[in-house]
Amino acid sequence: MRWLFESIFMKKTEKIEVLDSKEVNSTSESNFGIEKIYVKDISLEMPNAPEIFQHLEPPEIEIAMSNSGEKVSDNFYEVVLKITVTARIKEKTLLLVEVSQAGIFELLNIPEENFERIFSVICPNILFPYAREVVTDMSVKAGLPQIILSAVNFEAVYAQNKKA
Repeated sequence: MRWLFESIFMKKTEKIEVLDSKEVNSTSESNFGIEKIYVKDISLEMPNAPEIFQHLEPPEIEIAMSNSGEKVSDNFYEVVLKITVTARIKEKTLLLVEVSQAGIFELLNIPEENFERIFSVICPNILFPYAREVVTDMSVKAGLPQIILSAVNFEAVYAQNKKA
């Protein structure tokens, strides 16, 4: 399935030279495509089990996120959204979940100056629901209540990081 973001990447017409030296008009469409979404790395740690199950108070939850993008071949880029969730009760770690949710995306005829925004906003918006599902599943499989991550406004995060 392909997703097109034509409102961001407009079509443009340019002249190209062909072998017989005639000039013809060619429309080169900008295209953003999802090729593959997958879990690149996953980790679950419960360093204080089973004694931590004796505590009845709710844990404090800390969440850290980062993302990166790199070229894997012509017009194809891997973007990785890494999420780390740490649940603590008092000073003891109850749960540590790390997931690196990745995707291979096609960026065809898109100017490189748009890549930072694509890797920081568009791709994480696509990858986040998958990573959130992994975190929820891992917390349940660890014998704990569901940890459901709230939605993230990656556009606002990107704008805030650009100001800093």
